[in-house]
Amino acid sequence: MTATAELGCSRGPALVIGATGYIGRFVAEACLESGCATYILVRPGSACPARAATVDALRAKGAIVLEGSANDNDFMERKLREEAIEVVISAMGGPQILDQLNLLEAIKAVGSIKRFLPSEFGHDIEKANPVEPGLSFYREKRKVRRAIEAAGIPYTYICCNSIAGWPYHNNTHPSEITPPLDRFQIYGDGNVKAFFVAGCDIGKFTIKAAYDSRTLNKTVHFRPACNLLSLNEMASMWESKIGRTLPRVSLTEKDLLAVAKENCIPASIVAALTHDIFINGCQINFSIDGCKDVEITCLYPDISFRTIDECFNDYAAELKQGNKITSPTSMVYMASFPPTHA
Repeated sequence: MTATAELGCSRGPALVIGATGYIGRFVAEACLESGCATYILVRPGSACPARAATVDALRAKGAIVLEGSANDNDFMERKLREEAIEVVISAMGGPQILDQLNLLEAIKAVGSIKRFLPSEFGHDIEKANPVEPGLSFYREKRKVRRAIEAAGIPYTYICCNSIAGWPYHNNTHPSEITPPLDRFQIYGDGNVKAFFVAGCDIGKFTIKAAYDSRTLNKTVHFRPACNLLSLNEMASMWESKIGRTLPRVSLTEKDLLAVAKENCIPASIVAALTHDIFINGCQINFSIDGCKDVEITCLYPDISFRTIDECFNDYAAELKQGNKITSPTSMVYMASFPPTHA
């Protein structure tokens, strides 16, 4: 069976909006690697050096850059028609979630888009109910869903759960720093499990789902059994890599709710979602119904996920080489650690 026959549709041109963000970059790269004609929408004018570098890197790999705004209906409608775009994938950031409502108007006017993937890439917003201000954030995403469905636009909702890395409640992105070297920040008792997915896999499986007839008008859940872990399990795994036992500092449910109640955006949203994951168990407290919901490993049972163990091996290799890891928000200098006992 050929790839096209398996997927049930041709791989027409795709437009990725938000390609300079963490998720969007992986989606755009996976789209390029799949052989699709890949367009990325970037705002005109100056950009920060990191985002400009991402655009240059994607262009070098073959991405076609469109300069414009998703809020410009005339521009979007014209480009969707001119470039014969068939798949639109939005990875717009939190503050721009409702901007997708304007994008939907252009998609509806064109009438030839075969699939729209709105900016979700987290939990199932219909099944999870975090405290405020997380709930208001989810309500915005739900509003986008209802508008998609009311307009009759073919869609796929991607629920990839947590990003691989150590989860920090204070709005530090897991991709930006290494697992801890001084102490673990544990939420609740540390035994509630969650699914963790590497960025490269989020991109790869998103593109597969975008062109798969089996995911049409469905919610796709990323639940790789190999990466269903509790924080205590992740902590022990990391300790085995560095040969050292680190102290564990607990943040209780009360602690997380207090941060959420401060209503400091976006940190309070992150605290609210962290509470929903590691206290309420929002990723594991429901089953996949098989009707409107599908699970990614059931669709592609022969394609493996990158494990957290493999991700931690990469960090540990950097430690052994005595290298330093830098990021936009932090710099951690690596040093050798003597083994200690709990």
